[in-house]
Amino acid sequence: MPRSCAITGKTTQVGGRYSNRTRATQFNPTGKVRRKANLQKRRVFVPELNKTILVDMSIKGYRHVKKNGAYATLKKAGVVK
Repeated sequence: MPRSCAITGKTTQVGGRYSNRTRATQFNPTGKVRRKANLQKRRVFVPELNKTILVDMSIKGYRHVKKNGAYATLKKAGVVK
């Protein structure tokens, strides 16, 4: 199972690894690189359920929880039923 955010669904991205200076030269020995999402394991307390849930989420997902509330965000993401 790939590492992904439980709330936003962010996963790794594949991108290039060369600068504009390298593009300007004829010899360009660069390849692709995998960029990982900023995932954190967070314990989120859900007052409606009166329990703590351990969630793998990105920092953007954590901002969603802070803005919209834990229960609403986790229910929309399908983590909590």
